[in-house]
Amino acid sequence: MSASSTPASAAPTATRRRYAIVGLGSRHELYQDGIEKVHRDHGELVGLCDVNLGRVEVARQRSAKNGAPVPPGYAAADFVRMLAETKPDVVIVTTADAAHHDYLIRAMEAGCDVITEKPMTTDAEKCRQILDTRRRTGRKCRVTFNYRYSPPRSQVKDLLMSGEIGDVLSVDFHWLLNTHHGADYFRRWHSQKKNSGGLLVHKSTHHFDLVNWWLGAMPVSVMATGKREFYTPATARRMGLTGPHERCRTCPEKARCGFYLDLAASPTLKQLYLDQEQFDGYFRDRCVFRDEIDIEDTMNVMVGYDTGATLSYSLNTFNAWEGYTVAFNGTKGRIEHTIVESVYVNGTETVQGGIADGGVTTRVIPLRGEPRNVVPWSAVGDHGGGDRLMLEDIFLPNPTADKYLRAADERAGACSIMVGVAANRGLQTGAVVKVADLLPGLVRPDYAPMPTRTDPLPMPGR
Repeated sequence: MSASSTPASAAPTATRRRYAIVGLGSRHELYQDGIEKVHRDHGELVGLCDVNLGRVEVARQRSAKNGAPVPPGYAAADFVRMLAETKPDVVIVTTADAAHHDYLIRAMEAGCDVITEKPMTTDAEKCRQILDTRRRTGRKCRVTFNYRYSPPRSQVKDLLMSGEIGDVLSVDFHWLLNTHHGADYFRRWHSQKKNSGGLLVHKSTHHFDLVNWWLGAMPVSVMATGKREFYTPATARRMGLTGPHERCRTCPEKARCGFYLDLAASPTLKQLYLDQEQFDGYFRDRCVFRDEIDIEDTMNVMVGYDTGATLSYSLNTFNAWEGYTVAFNGTKGRIEHTIVESVYVNGTETVQGGIADGGVTTRVIPLRGEPRNVVPWSAVGDHGGGDRLMLEDIFLPNPTADKYLRAADERAGACSIMVGVAANRGLQTGAVVKVADLLPGLVRPDYAPMPTRTDPLPMPGR
């Protein structure tokens, strides 16, 4: 069933679960539509909550358009009252990253299971609080790593699990954001580390989780370098502008700036943000060159794993194309995997992770023998088709058993963010940072068994 289809009937069943969503920006729509349209036989949306009351009403209108019962809306200050009055089984958290821990903890303490957008949180102390609460309450905590469900990335996992290249000794992973998607982080709340943890946490947690999961390994040590060199006032002047200015909408140079974003031109951005500024004063179109930005735009990270593998990673946010290249170097060969993605701006009608025509290549190169190109697995939809598959795994009462173990809990959420948190510490100190020093006692996720090596190293010429 496609993400836009609606079942002919939505009769209540014994397996229907009650959901509430807190944080009603553009990302929440994936879950609201999933509950109210595609999976309405299995779930009911009973509460909506946000710091911006205008967006609460927009979400309630969306329920009406979905043909679903319109749930009550609550201000963020009334979150606990929402839990008491609507009695959800599950709370879905899609707020700004730095607030995730507060809602996750209060929901679990109220007896609810929780689902959170990545990153699970933004620093080690908040992560510890989430882990402690989950252990104390016994509730379930799920982190939605949709990239795992993207068919080409699941295919890479399948190739690695097959043992075709033996034990992975090193990974080279380089992620490029173009100046549409990349710039978008520098105009929104993400541009301040107090909100997002910086891109090494907010964005890279996707990538670190992929490597953790692909390798089935635990990150141990992290080194990092980073800088902000493009999204700066100096770059604005290099482009012949006199800015930076406060925001695109009132910018006196918007006709000459290639980074101009017209909120009014996008129905979604206008409805979610421009029309709701009166409630909280949040500007969705702030200048990408303003001086107060404190996140990096160029980052390099080295990670050591408990299997002995090493990761060399980079994230660059001002490229001419978007996508990534990753290579796995193993004892029996090498896998090279590249994805070129489409132009994307959050909250618009573009598709995140939409793969350009012919944009996926995967190549297996044995240590001895001829390389071969692998026909990529594919699907349609957001995040390369991963969102639809992930929602099925979340909302179906009896999802199909998954040999790839793509469902992620709080342990996987912690492993991914702690690489970014350790990298941020490394940016400050210039030292190698041990994950265990920041978060002692981190428990291994299901996908990461104790490391062993059972096959001998191949002999040259054989």
